[in-house]
Amino acid sequence: MKLAMIGLGKMGGNMTRRLLKGGHQVVVFDPRPEAVETAARQGAAASASIAELVGKLEAPRAVWLMVPAGDITENAVTEVAAHLEPGDVVIDGGNSNYKDSIRRGALLEQQGIHFVDVGTSGGIWGLTEGYSMMVGGTETAVRHIRPALETLAPAPDRGWGHVGPTGSGHFVKMVHNGIEYGLMQAYAEGFEILRAKEDFALDVHQIAEIWRFGSVVRSWLLDLAANALAEDADLSGIKGWVADSGEGRWTVFEAIDQDVPAPVITLSLMMRFASRQPDSYAAKLLAALRNQFGGHAVKRED
Repeated sequence: MKLAMIGLGKMGGNMTRRLLKGGHQVVVFDPRPEAVETAARQGAAASASIAELVGKLEAPRAVWLMVPAGDITENAVTEVAAHLEPGDVVIDGGNSNYKDSIRRGALLEQQGIHFVDVGTSGGIWGLTEGYSMMVGGTETAVRHIRPALETLAPAPDRGWGHVGPTGSGHFVKMVHNGIEYGLMQAYAEGFEILRAKEDFALDVHQIAEIWRFGSVVRSWLLDLAANALAEDADLSGIKGWVADSGEGRWTVFEAIDQDVPAPVITLSLMMRFASRQPDSYAAKLLAALRNQFGGHAVKRED
């Protein structure tokens, strides 16, 4: 299959390499010439513009976007669509909000262009392990890009699926990331409890390795935790500041909209916010209140 890839960051670049290794022809474009040159050395056909990229494809064309969600994706979809024809396919493999994907799909449908939203998981490991892909769109569009999906997945029949209409792929990926927040928070809290029991002098890396095999809490996230703890069990070189990409927030918003209780995911999101407050005003007020009603001691700043 011949398709285009726009966006050659870590994920897009690795996906391009996997497609090339799988025997696909890939035309690439990225605003950074050095990224295009790297992909070209690996066997991709380089393009200096989106217009040139589309011109190197045969109808029905398939253009895959791996760019940040928001205005960048919006602008890329609009520009790409201006060069496409009815029957062509635009694929958004980034972390777009599913509501944006529904809207973009409807707009492209008016031009006769298919839109496929692919929630993609796998990170930097996807190149070797394959990507988990949650695909939304029409049967016709998904059938057309199926060879690429089968190559990118861990196996042709495993790790990917057509989950529903336009928007559903990004919706499922959103919930996937919300669950990820909760899992990560549980591991983080558990290992902190282990370290806090100083009289046992527990080796947290050893425990992570034990749990990786046979335990009901084994997972790929635990494997990654074990890797991190093997490098430095004290995590001394890492600041406890945790970002969120936005999908955890969207999952919480959706839970509220659907009247679905999601306390674990919601609290895990709140804990990420807490990690960014080295000097929490709320904590100060709690201390002051305890002092006011109970005379409890407060720690004063130097």
